[in-house]
Amino acid sequence: MSDQRRVHHMLRIGPCEFRWGERTYLMGVINMTPDSFFGDGLGDDVERAVERALAFQDEGADLIDVGGQSTRPPGQAYGEGAAQVSVEEEARRVVPLIRRLAKVLRLPISVDTFRSDVARQAIDAGAALVNDVWALTRDPALARVIAQSNVPVVLMHNQAGYGYRDLVPDVIAGVQQSVQKAEEAGVPPQHIIVDPGIGFGKQAAQSLELLRRLDEFKRALGKPVLVGTSRKSHIGEVLGGLPPSERLEGTAATVALAIARGADIVRVHDVRAMARVARVADAIVRGWPRRTTEGEPAF
Repeated sequence: MSDQRRVHHMLRIGPCEFRWGERTYLMGVINMTPDSFFGDGLGDDVERAVERALAFQDEGADLIDVGGQSTRPPGQAYGEGAAQVSVEEEARRVVPLIRRLAKVLRLPISVDTFRSDVARQAIDAGAALVNDVWALTRDPALARVIAQSNVPVVLMHNQAGYGYRDLVPDVIAGVQQSVQKAEEAGVPPQHIIVDPGIGFGKQAAQSLELLRRLDEFKRALGKPVLVGTSRKSHIGEVLGGLPPSERLEGTAATVALAIARGADIVRVHDVRAMARVARVADAIVRGWPRRTTEGEPAF
């Protein structure tokens, strides 16, 4: 049995078990911002956000990721990047929604934040995972909040600028430092998920190289891997400058190839379409029909 088909361990996130190696899990994105790069920001519209989250659940999502601070990077397609909002404003955007979703979803909720105060409030409201796009490098208190709350964390590589001595080893080293910081704060090793940070502090060619060498990243860190490529600018550049609204097929290609290279979770805007992509990619990579732990075919 290949490494990608072996279950390394199980992690409970909120009400659900995640059995790494059995299949690829989908994280659906809910942006409570007015300035998402994809144009899917919902601002203050909690009702629409609840409807979208419920639709994602029906379409095959395994987690719902709620964010209140746009991570849109600077660049030609984005201008100066997303404006930074206050802690109070970020919490105002996400906490009421998380509280609502915790009452109606069967799925775990993730909060996309790098701030300890926002994370603490979100966890109190029902979030079961912290997705930190700065991998504990922006708020020293966040690691302690995560450890004390006993929730898992996604540590994503990020940096200002595109300078690397050697791309993949540098990204691995950066994430290893964040993993060490989390564990020193008391986060259990099995609660840590890692993310190479496609499109964050990486130019298009660098993002593509990271995807091509994702298996090296996974082997070096020995952790479950989350990959977020959905509608990102490197896809648009490869396709001759297409806008985010026309990057669905390119996203599908990156999701399928990320799964082939070992991704355990894919973070997506288009849940229905990417659930189908993941199901076929899993059938190729992990075998079909897929067997459950009881030995019966899952589909």
